[in-house]
Amino acid sequence: MRAASPLRLIRKYLSIIATILLFVLAFVAASLKYKGFGTLQVFFNMLIDNSFIIISAVGVTFVIISGNIDLSMGAMIAFTSMLAAALTENLHVNPLLTIAIVIAVGALIGTALGAIITFFKVPPFIATLAGMFMARGLCFLISIEAISINDPFFRAVSLYRIHLFGKAFISINVVIMLVVVLAAIYLAHFTRFGRTVYAIGGNEQSAMLMGLPVNRTKVLVYTLNGICSAVAGITYAFYMLSGYGLNANGFELDIISSVVIGGTPLSGGSGYLVGTVFGVLIQGIIQNVIAFNGTLNSWWTRIIVGLLTLMFIVMQRAFSAIKRKGSTSTFEMKSE
Repeated sequence: MRAASPLRLIRKYLSIIATILLFVLAFVAASLKYKGFGTLQVFFNMLIDNSFIIISAVGVTFVIISGNIDLSMGAMIAFTSMLAAALTENLHVNPLLTIAIVIAVGALIGTALGAIITFFKVPPFIATLAGMFMARGLCFLISIEAISINDPFFRAVSLYRIHLFGKAFISINVVIMLVVVLAAIYLAHFTRFGRTVYAIGGNEQSAMLMGLPVNRTKVLVYTLNGICSAVAGITYAFYMLSGYGLNANGFELDIISSVVIGGTPLSGGSGYLVGTVFGVLIQGIIQNVIAFNGTLNSWWTRIIVGLLTLMFIVMQRAFSAIKRKGSTSTFEMKSE
């Protein structure tokens, strides 16, 4: 078996290379422009502030790779953080049991959405939009007011700092995020489940003809996404130490745009979780630049992210054309 040529490898990883280069260039440019931006703690702060976004984006990456979509993530983060707050503060449930219940509820909702989409053939856009409204509604059934979390365990986790390289530190949320990302990378690239997800996104009919468990995998993808949303909700509760029905408003669009900027096309069939992480961090850089500048309106984040999303969609089309051209050239050479 011949090793892949460098040119072929570059074509294969073109989108993720573009994402990482954009992140590096943006970080270097911001470091040169603003004093103190290029410190290790600023980078760690981006991980701390966006850990729950990355966790949720991991689940959505699987959904989009499979050729589907989910619009319920922001509402699910709000609902699960609200549920965690209500269980610990109002019902005085043990915090570890609270976390288990929240994850189980997230998995159950994800499984229900996946089953509706798979077996009742409801378009994912419609099903997950209904899920979004349901999750927001459940938040306000729990309480119309914010619920502060004063539980000692939640406060200890929220305030704990892991010091690295001198005075620089990360939070427990970053550790949770890294564990989720590493587990997801293993699941995507080293298991049958991951290979089936890519196959379904590439061509669902072909995957069925190959005898792959398409329906079961589609349901499991949404189950996994529900679990990621629940874990993101728990980390958001650690971050905010409260639950509120209007929290995480608009996060679904931030998450989807991060996945696209990270190199995963909305058509499915390809994509890398590392790219998703950098897609979220690029948004983190934009937010930090606005904070360091002090004169820019926060809505510039939305404008720039929207432009970047459109740019990467166009780039992905171009990269697909390049890959097809490369594949055609290889086929012609073999034919000769």
